[in-house]
Amino acid sequence: MITLTYSAAFITFFSVIGPPKVLLAFAGLAQYHPRGDLHTIALISSAGAVVIGVAAGLSSPWLLELFHISTPALALAGGIIFFLYAVGLVLGLHIGTEGPGEDGPDVTSGLRELLVPYVVSPLAMTAVLIEAAERNDWGWRGTVAAAFVSVIAVDLVCVLLLGGLLQRAHTAVVELVARLVGLLLAAVGVDLVLDGLFDLGINTLSRRG
Repeated sequence: MITLTYSAAFITFFSVIGPPKVLLAFAGLAQYHPRGDLHTIALISSAGAVVIGVAAGLSSPWLLELFHISTPALALAGGIIFFLYAVGLVLGLHIGTEGPGEDGPDVTSGLRELLVPYVVSPLAMTAVLIEAAERNDWGWRGTVAAAFVSVIAVDLVCVLLLGGLLQRAHTAVVELVARLVGLLLAAVGVDLVLDGLFDLGINTLSRRG
């Protein structure tokens, strides 16, 4: 996961929290939220993701030191949490989400559903913290934060432009895509766990061994 330039960091974040993954989360919301609410949810959740991502990136060395966390341990934790979320997608459990209440869907319920997959994505936060901790200087941490913000901006534009299309997608199609993508994301979680094990010296279990 180590990168040395803005473009490489951008590609890293695009792969872990880019439009292909984010649009799936918003497709579920689009099934029962009005388009105006969907745009509001997209704007607020993206702003939240930017604030948390930038704060995590700029303070990464101190956060890891404060909690006495090594980057391999962080990779293991992020991989396991993301794997559990992906398994929920495959099984149709949708961990941490809720349907519209008695008064119908609202912005708050939509934001709550996006906390784990988008606002505080385990995979994205793991990538931000590990990338920012690779070099102990403000310039590099600023580069990592800028790359993360750029990807969030791309996600937001895609959601705003494709909101109408997401609302017209059939529920069965969304569920089918969610389960297929969930399988692929589960593999990503396993891969991150193997990376953490490799960094801990357990070479025989790593894909790079």
